[in-house]
Amino acid sequence: MKRSLYALVAVAAALAFVPAAPALAEHAPAPPIDLDALFVGAHPDDEAFSLSTLGQWNEDHKIRAGVVTVTRGEGGGNAVGPEEGPALGLLREAEERTAVGKAGVREVFNLDDVDFYYTVSAPLTDQIWGDDTLEKVVRVVRQTRPEVMLTMDPAPSPGNHGNHQQAARLAVEAFYAAADPKAFPEQLTREGLRPFAPARLFLGGGRGTSQVGPTCAATFRPTNPAQNVYGVWSGRPSQSQGGKTWATIEREAQRSYASQGWAVFPDVPSDPAQLGCDFFTQVDSRVPFPEPGSAAATAPTAILDGALTRAAGTVPLGTLLDLRPSTFDVRPRTAFTVKVTATAPSGEPLGRSSAVLRAPQGWVVSGSGDLGRIAQGRTGSATFTVTPPQGASAGDRARLAATLTTERGRGYTDRQVEVSPAVRGGQQLLPQVAQYEKWTAELGVPQLRGLVTPVLTLPSGGSRQVGVVVTNVSGTTQSGTVRLELPAGFTADRAEAPYSGLAAGASTTVPFTVTNSDTSLKTSNQGGDYAYTITTTSADGSSVSKPALELVPAAAIPQAAAAPAVDGVEGDGEYAGPALDISRLWEGTACSSAADCSGTAKVSWRDDTLFLMVHVKDDVVGTRLPASDCKRHWRTDSVEVTLDPRGTSENTSTTFKAAVLPVTAEGPPCALRDADNHQGPATGMRVASKVSAGAYDVEMAIPMETLPGAVDPAHLGLNILVYDSDTQDKTGQTRIGWSTWGGVQGDPYRWGVATLPGYQPPADRPTTPPDPVIPDTGLSSLDSPQSLEQAVRVHLPLAGGPAAKESESGRVVSATSGRNAVKVTLRANTAGKAHLFVRDDQGTAGGRVVTVSGKGTTTVTVPLTRATGGHPTVVAGWQATSGGTLASQVRVR
Repeated sequence: MKRSLYALVAVAAALAFVPAAPALAEHAPAPPIDLDALFVGAHPDDEAFSLSTLGQWNEDHKIRAGVVTVTRGEGGGNAVGPEEGPALGLLREAEERTAVGKAGVREVFNLDDVDFYYTVSAPLTDQIWGDDTLEKVVRVVRQTRPEVMLTMDPAPSPGNHGNHQQAARLAVEAFYAAADPKAFPEQLTREGLRPFAPARLFLGGGRGTSQVGPTCAATFRPTNPAQNVYGVWSGRPSQSQGGKTWATIEREAQRSYASQGWAVFPDVPSDPAQLGCDFFTQVDSRVPFPEPGSAAATAPTAILDGALTRAAGTVPLGTLLDLRPSTFDVRPRTAFTVKVTATAPSGEPLGRSSAVLRAPQGWVVSGSGDLGRIAQGRTGSATFTVTPPQGASAGDRARLAATLTTERGRGYTDRQVEVSPAVRGGQQLLPQVAQYEKWTAELGVPQLRGLVTPVLTLPSGGSRQVGVVVTNVSGTTQSGTVRLELPAGFTADRAEAPYSGLAAGASTTVPFTVTNSDTSLKTSNQGGDYAYTITTTSADGSSVSKPALELVPAAAIPQAAAAPAVDGVEGDGEYAGPALDISRLWEGTACSSAADCSGTAKVSWRDDTLFLMVHVKDDVVGTRLPASDCKRHWRTDSVEVTLDPRGTSENTSTTFKAAVLPVTAEGPPCALRDADNHQGPATGMRVASKVSAGAYDVEMAIPMETLPGAVDPAHLGLNILVYDSDTQDKTGQTRIGWSTWGGVQGDPYRWGVATLPGYQPPADRPTTPPDPVIPDTGLSSLDSPQSLEQAVRVHLPLAGGPAAKESESGRVVSATSGRNAVKVTLRANTAGKAHLFVRDDQGTAGGRVVTVSGKGTTTVTVPLTRATGGHPTVVAGWQATSGGTLASQVRVR
């Protein structure tokens, strides 16, 4: 089994409570970098629900894991202080290092990408992070050479953070790109790295059901029966940590994320029988792995087997086993081929070998599985022909499995295929989902497609066009029909429509106009998902898909007779429209009563201004934040208004979002725009509030000229959300609102729909939104002492970037203690910039950034903010003019 040392974690220069790493001896040789497992996430804490598993692996099998964190979470909340931006990044990074350390994880690789506001959009995340992030992830994989990669959910599932989606996609891409010498070749030619192929790749979580207790892995039933999902029970005790369950240790680690309000997380159940599994879904494997349904597949080592651990009777570690169908989409009565390839480890032969291919019952398999004698480092392969039967169910996933038998042991692998008729028909996809499906096709991971049920929103009582996309997957031209079967309360302009002359491989869209004819139907997450059936026929049969229509609330906003006075009081006749119910729960703990949290809102318009009156019942006042901390409104009692001018935004960067705190530490309310087209002060917006016992009212005036584009009076996206906190620890407990779904604040397509009868925007107002203003400042690892110390320990450059060339390097070579400063000597081969920190057992005692003008020795003083304690060192980060980095460290004499 491999062992690994690698690190890249950070700590704040101002965080004196974070102990420094033990100083290394000057010029000591760095240990080799060799990780066993690598988790890729977007923010500190993304790995927090996998720590039980990583801890067990480390304790039981000495597995060395690392964590890639693309951002430091600077855009998140802060429940422990006023820090934001880079200062918050330092804080969150230190929390992450403390947390993962409880699971035996030392290495955290921060990539220095910017963390911005909550979004559910991976495309927006990709745009903000930039094109170099994949290169950085690939570089870390090639540097650390992990056999097992773990990551998050790449699919735009409802409420799934767009940063999480993008981090997962980067991990999946890196799994393949790191092994490809054509990907980022300069890493090989200029930096001396080598291609590296991780053995197994997993997504965190699993779609399916399971029981709790020690049988949680064995009782898991995946939604897709052809999917391989492995579980690691969190109820196992840790021998090194006093017999605590790993779930308890994981919870203690999670409480380290105090800035995120996690310090108040409750205890996990003390009865191990009430504890469940960490689940992981396999995306791909280059090596044999435990067969689903076997005892090995439910063992804590199931994810490691074949890559890092060897189960009894299996082939040697280092054996490669691959099963490759000629197509993912297979058709009844149409043969396709499957190639099985086995490669022996470089140091051990497999001997006489053969493979058996298994397919679902009724499928016909032919071909010889004889692989011959496979010598060390050599490959054997066999090709089979498989024919699905006429009755194979269209749309179903099927598992093709190969069992390898050799003189050195047995192995197992499998792949999914999908049964498809000649023509498929499905509801048009939302832009994010369409982009995701395109990504799975371009990357060649069809096993990840179709994870998101297609949905389209429809305003209560309204109509919309629904396009059915018809795709010919056969080799001949096709014609047929598309039929909709809608649930009660919905009608369409036609029940069936034809398509004809559809060429092989081509797609066409068949449109229908669908109307919600029963306005009494529930909307939002109170029951607003209405599944229906699309049946598409062709010459050789039919395909069936089951998408859904999601009803969102709708309202007509009347014109006010006169502009309401914005004073926090609803005057007679000021708001003639209906009262909107904003008491629906969308996240958090349900309100215990209407007095605990509930509300109504009224909206009107006059001239070119929207007016809102929001009444909230709230029996406990949350933390009174200072007006300077108005941005993170979700930590206390607040009201958020979201407006999508034309109701077509893919993400909130083209919308208007403003939050109002009804009361602040100073008294008056405050308002701020956040997570929208223009971060910062709510310029032009007027607010007023009135707070009374058990209630508060908020009134707003929003000039429509401040919105990012002219309002479409027939389709204005609108939502009104209430955040409720009943504590003084700067954490919210409940979120209620008008159009309510998980993560709805970042999902414009799920906001309610408002019409403004009689309103017309100025003719010269553009309909295209301006470029968004989004936070773009992230912490640099050069300004993180912990990142620098770790880079020294593992002898790697910072932030997934390239190392400084020797001709452009600069190092700290000595440090001498003075009265209130430390004298530091630097030796440089060229001009550059040095980031210097004095560190000791208590943390950072001083810091300075120095520009070095050229080659030679430079001596500078680093002022101290306090007296140094035990084991003082100076750690330096060097930034070359070409962009490469180097870290160095010396003891203070």
